[in-house]
Amino acid sequence: MAEEPVIELEGKILQVLPGTMFRIELPNKHVVLGRISGRLRKNFIRINPGDRVKVEMTPSDLTTARIIFRLRDSAPRLGPPPKRRY
Repeated sequence: MAEEPVIELEGKILQVLPGTMFRIELPNKHVVLGRISGRLRKNFIRINPGDRVKVEMTPSDLTTARIIFRLRDSAPRLGPPPKRRY
């Protein structure tokens, strides 16, 4: 079978849900349910509310998305680095 084309968009994390699921707001103000990809899960990439992410969606199901990349913040974080717990 032929592979379905994917739609790549940028979104913003609104809410973190149990089971590595997220509510994501797309640029067109639609809110979709998203899961993280295996590569992000394997490398323990943390995703928090307010983060910008790149998502993939299939044209057949426009209500769910797969998070494939967490975009870096444009502004650096201010203040001291977080304390290390030993």
